Amino acid sequence: ELQQKVEETEVLKMELQMLETERVRLSLVEEKLLDVLQLLQQLRDLNISKRALGKILLSTLESCHDPQPGKAQLFEVLDTLQQELTACELLHKQPVEQAQSPRSLSNPLVISC
Repeated sequence: ELQQKVEETEVLKMELQMLETERVRLSLVEEKLLDVLQLLQQLRDLNISKRALGKILLSTLESCHDPQPGKAQLFEVLDTLQQELTACELLHKQPVEQAQSPRSLSNPLVISC
């Protein structure tokens, strides 16, 4: 009976560790999602076109294409979307002429606004 209690305790410890790991992962996803939503709000306030936002989103999805979607891919998509939104020149309040000029990009899939 004592051995059974010890085994149950070990199982509960492992489950608790798995829950804590999942909680941390969800916290990171939540934080990244909030960052993305704030960037989208800023772009909306700058009256970015739906077409430009669509291009950014499609570019993000294309660059994160993975035949086996999962938890890691979700975070990768959010991270890439945040990077592309952050790279949007409208957020840096550059004049329209500069925002439309070509520039060298480290990621050719990043589309400037």
